Amino acid sequence: VSILDGMDLVKSEIVTASTIVCRTNVNNKPYGDQKVRNALQLAVDNNVVLQLGYGNAGSVAENHHVCSIHPEYYELPKVARDPAKAKALMAEAGQADFEHELITVDEDWHKNTGDAIAAQLRDAGIKVKRTVLPGSTFWNDWTKYPLSMTNWNMRPLGVQVLAIAYRTGEAWNEAGWSNPEWDAKLNAALAVADAAKRKEMMKDIEQILQDSGIMIQPYWRKLYSHSVKAVQNYKMHPTFERDYGKVWLEQA
Repeated sequence: VSILDGMDLVKSEIVTASTIVCRTNVNNKPYGDQKVRNALQLAVDNNVVLQLGYGNAGSVAENHHVCSIHPEYYELPKVARDPAKAKALMAEAGQADFEHELITVDEDWHKNTGDAIAAQLRDAGIKVKRTVLPGSTFWNDWTKYPLSMTNWNMRPLGVQVLAIAYRTGEAWNEAGWSNPEWDAKLNAALAVADAAKRKEMMKDIEQILQDSGIMIQPYWRKLYSHSVKAVQNYKMHPTFERDYGKVWLEQA
């Protein structure tokens, strides 16, 4: 992006609901303990991770996997990084000396994001070991790791990823999380076609998921496109849609 920025081109950028999550798996100790999970969240400033892990090429996420571009997104109060509280919670859980192993695939932005999260955890006094695996190894067991990072592509509605990634028993529920009350709320929201009505229902859905501490979700990825100045009315789309019926070339 920076190279193309320097070539006198016109840049179009758009926030997407594609993301990466650093998630715990609650079926592995000590991640069944909510205090441990909340401690990990509180130790990390998502904005810093966006800058260090992804060159600031996105927008800050809020640990509940619903994006501001989703029609039913409900804005929750911001939660600030609190390393002292994180360290205290980890001690309260009896895990002050536990060494967490954060596993990522060897793709550069996955690795860099994992490194940025690990650095902040260490800064909060939490022990972390970093393991980087080739894709041929990592993706064989991606749903089973105790603490790892995975990318999630965009779906047009906020409820769609929630249904496949966090609902009880789903094949892609890599966190192993199960909350019947939350499942019921999500299922009710999935049955509501009106985005404005669904938005009110999303407040509890987002809050419960955020409070659970099962993930650190640092950022939403942006997409970029560069074109020569003669190209008119071309804009990047979050799902790579292209409508060339509305694009034209200006005559020299």
